[in-house]
Amino acid sequence: MAYQALYRKWRPVTFDDVRGQDHIVTTLKNQMQMDRVGHAYLFCGTRGTGKTSVAKILARAVNCEHPKDGNPCNECAMCRAVNEQHSMNVVEIDAASNNGVDNIREIIEEVAFPPAEGRYKVYIIDEVHMLSPGAYNALLKTLEEPPSYVIFILATTEPHRLPITILSRCQRYDFRRITTPVISRQLQDLADREQIDAEEEALGHIARVADGSMRDALSLLDQCSSFYIGQKLTLRNVLDVLGAVDSSVFGRMLRAVAASDAAAALTEVSDISSQGRDLTQFTLDFTWYLRNLLLLQCGESAIPLLDVTAEQLADMREEIKLADSGALTRYIRILSRLAGQMRYSAQKRVLLETELIKMCRPDMERRRDELEERIAYLEKMMDRVLTEGGSLQTAPSDAGQALPKKAVRQEKVPVKAASEDVLALLDEWETFRKGLPEQQALILDGAVVEPGGGNIVQIALADNFGYSYYTRSEVHKAELEKALTDYIGKELQASFRLQERKETEAGPEDDITQMLNLDGVIYEEED
Repeated sequence: MAYQALYRKWRPVTFDDVRGQDHIVTTLKNQMQMDRVGHAYLFCGTRGTGKTSVAKILARAVNCEHPKDGNPCNECAMCRAVNEQHSMNVVEIDAASNNGVDNIREIIEEVAFPPAEGRYKVYIIDEVHMLSPGAYNALLKTLEEPPSYVIFILATTEPHRLPITILSRCQRYDFRRITTPVISRQLQDLADREQIDAEEEALGHIARVADGSMRDALSLLDQCSSFYIGQKLTLRNVLDVLGAVDSSVFGRMLRAVAASDAAAALTEVSDISSQGRDLTQFTLDFTWYLRNLLLLQCGESAIPLLDVTAEQLADMREEIKLADSGALTRYIRILSRLAGQMRYSAQKRVLLETELIKMCRPDMERRRDELEERIAYLEKMMDRVLTEGGSLQTAPSDAGQALPKKAVRQEKVPVKAASEDVLALLDEWETFRKGLPEQQALILDGAVVEPGGGNIVQIALADNFGYSYYTRSEVHKAELEKALTDYIGKELQASFRLQERKETEAGPEDDITQMLNLDGVIYEEED
């Protein structure tokens, strides 16, 4: 038999096999035992959390000839037919490639015929958010009042993209990210079954990198064990395969940054790069390390949230003395913004080195929320100079020199933003929007922001009213551009357009709203 990937081989076959989703499987088992099965379910959550697996288990359970405590027996003819994928009662549809009206109409035509065997016809529509508007409309009536023998199970990673008319017709189940300890225990169990000799620390690191996805964790274990066949899987082996670095690097990097030693920080980057490590992964891991230090500074009660080994915890207790919470917060903010920029850059190392220098020299910052740390840094440099009995010009680097008063006054006119500043704003768009006055925040809700070239932010608005609000009033546009400039610390301009979906669906109501420029709501008739 051909080799099967671990995540396929060990896919859960009963509700009891599902890990980390007890709030969902308990509800579904109770519905099965009490014969209170719904007609439409919506399973939503991040990738690899068990949506499709639970959908298939439910499809077998409702047709199982000998269910056990709400679980399918997986032995009867109906269960075997579903498992072998030749059952006419369970239809799986990938909405990403079958998203048209005609595809949904085929389903509606099939629904009219009862199942030839078994109790229910089950339609599992994966990635349902990819359906076209016309397909949603075609599905509505059947989804609301299907025949008694039909069950719809919709699965999506982006429930916010579904129309409210679809959401209101389904029982919604939110699949949570699976916790690291749960993933780690499952990996240990499967490693024992597969006779994979692995260290606990190695499996723990894989569980952390999986970021709540059991499927990702099993894929990473499969990858690492395949590279080291016949050998013990150690933490060092896992780091080599994943392109990650040892946690001791983070401590050395923090010491360099806290001491304002940019040369030492750049040396660490050079070493990491020469080892062939992934710089984006390093940035993410370093951010997580700083987050753990920040939590540890909050008190001993935060230790259960850290998810680190005893040895790492001992090192962290020493390293929290290197920087206060304000500095750690600034480091995390810089690195979080950097991680978003690195996704679009071909010069990842240059970006990382630039931001590390900025972390070492707070006086380079120009954003308002950095002013306090700049002042504290300059005061520290002043104290050092006075203690040594020299002048400001005897400071060890340009970072310690006082800023001329004339130069500070000239900063009243902000410098034009560059394309990387626009990308940084995109990553923080929701934070910026929520800080606006209530009316503007509501108008920009659902807007899509994209780089417009240079210092321009292109904003695709969700409706005609929002589009008119900004394009017909220079005052409103100027207010938004001033808020953008104040937030990023550099001059930004905004351009506006309507989202394509709204343009194609615009009706008479939209025209009336645009003509009258009413700040109101148009109420649609119930279906």
